[in-house]
Amino acid sequence: MAETAGSRQTVILTVDDDPGVSRAVARDLRRRYGGMYRIVRAESAATALDALRELKLRGDLVAVILADYRMPQMNGIEFLEQAVDIYPSARRVLLTAYADTNAAIDAINVVDLDHYLLKPWDPPEEKLYPVLDDLLAAWRASDHKQVPTTKVVGHRWSAQSSAVREFLARNQVPYRWYSCDEPEGQRLLTAAQADSERLPLVITPDGTTLVEPAEPDLAAQVGLATMPTEDFYDLIVIGGGPAGLGAAVYGASEGLRTVLVERSATGGQAGQSSRIENYLGFPDGVSGAQLTDRARRQATKFGAEILTAREVTGLEVTGSSRGVRFADGSVISGHSVILATGVSYRQLEVPGLAPLTGCGVYYGSALTEAAACSGEDVYIVGGANSAGQAAMYLARGAKSVTLLVRGPSLSASMSHYLIQQIEQAPNISVRTGTVVEAAHGSDHLEQLTLRDVATGQTELVDAQWMFVFIGAAPLTDWLEGTVTRDPRGFIVAGPDLTIGGQEPSGWDLDRPPYHLETNVPGVFVAGDARSESAKRVASAVGEGAMAVMLVHRYLEQS
Repeated sequence: MAETAGSRQTVILTVDDDPGVSRAVARDLRRRYGGMYRIVRAESAATALDALRELKLRGDLVAVILADYRMPQMNGIEFLEQAVDIYPSARRVLLTAYADTNAAIDAINVVDLDHYLLKPWDPPEEKLYPVLDDLLAAWRASDHKQVPTTKVVGHRWSAQSSAVREFLARNQVPYRWYSCDEPEGQRLLTAAQADSERLPLVITPDGTTLVEPAEPDLAAQVGLATMPTEDFYDLIVIGGGPAGLGAAVYGASEGLRTVLVERSATGGQAGQSSRIENYLGFPDGVSGAQLTDRARRQATKFGAEILTAREVTGLEVTGSSRGVRFADGSVISGHSVILATGVSYRQLEVPGLAPLTGCGVYYGSALTEAAACSGEDVYIVGGANSAGQAAMYLARGAKSVTLLVRGPSLSASMSHYLIQQIEQAPNISVRTGTVVEAAHGSDHLEQLTLRDVATGQTELVDAQWMFVFIGAAPLTDWLEGTVTRDPRGFIVAGPDLTIGGQEPSGWDLDRPPYHLETNVPGVFVAGDARSESAKRVASAVGEGAMAVMLVHRYLEQS
């Protein structure tokens, strides 16, 4: 058996197969060290190893391990050999009889033993405590302290590992990354008894392990809200970008029972931006992550619920009720809905690229990968603001950044201030009239074939990193047959619905639709998902606020 206390303290572990000796050791340890350390007692080597693995997964620290030499199945030296793989910085003590002193001396070389104690150790004030006092002092002086946090173990070039890291980072969940090839990654895999062929492995602060987790399972285990607290709301906001967060802030602050539903992470495309410099009120710029975090905290302060990792698959209209159906079949309903689903980056359709997505090829900034780009050559595909912001951010550490732009210049799609910054950056170059023809690599990106649009000539370049920003596709397919969309999939609203003097399809009210109202009364759209919207953070936030004003008008007349 293993005895543990419930408090989260640094651990001293003792293992002895003799119950009487085991209790005596634990008694003496608690008498002297129980106020500062948690004493864990085990009566077999196997049980002690299980306890160490559990402590490792929970992120607890182990300062000293005391093991009896003569234990069946696994003696003390064999036990310490395995224990040191789990906690290499823990001080190691072997309890021996006089006849076993030669074995104890040999163990100094085998397991780097710190000390051996002869049994019996009475009185402990003379034979036990001085030894442990010195070992604990040495342990405290070493740089080993850990902060309880989520741990991710995975392959360096793994799309799924990259996706998990990006999900945690964008949801402001602190985590530490361990490659499965480094010693600590191997120790965590051993502690979790995990298969290195099934990664990533996620270990939460309480020691829960998740293998190849789906986003809903991961969200639930790291403390993100995934389940609504009510069945019916005044306002359901779908999408957590600037428009959705703006709507949630204004809706909740004005007394509406508000829930925001986000399929992955709040912030949308803006949340992935390394620096937004033309947003009102931030003359020195603000990162998308900072802006998102402030908006999310502001929304929750006013009482808005935020559900993460919930995919919406349908919109249901039942009388005055508007229902939102999730992928798992559950439904929440409300008086009104604001569609702020935003857009996603279009996929670059070239040979060899799809298998390398997440393995050197990324859509959006993928800021978790920025540190790994230090000293490397980076390629960015696209010529709009998001591409320019990423170029400036990555250029801080990268050896070189090359912008690949299909058009003849940046001026048609990028803000003037960004063009000026790029021109002044010594390690950023712009290749206009250039497209990616193919991508090459086995387990990660290794080369790109580039083609000159004007001449058709191709060039093969070495490349391990490419970030793609090539326009946006609206996330509105799930609204097919319910909400009117334009030929590109963007949602049509307000006056655009009545062009030609005809009533919108399905409209049954005497009044025309409000400015941001769709063809379904009480369902509004805000931000990038709206047809002919400005595609700017400021306008998205403004539309979110305006949509809430129109929701109030709708509710007053319903």
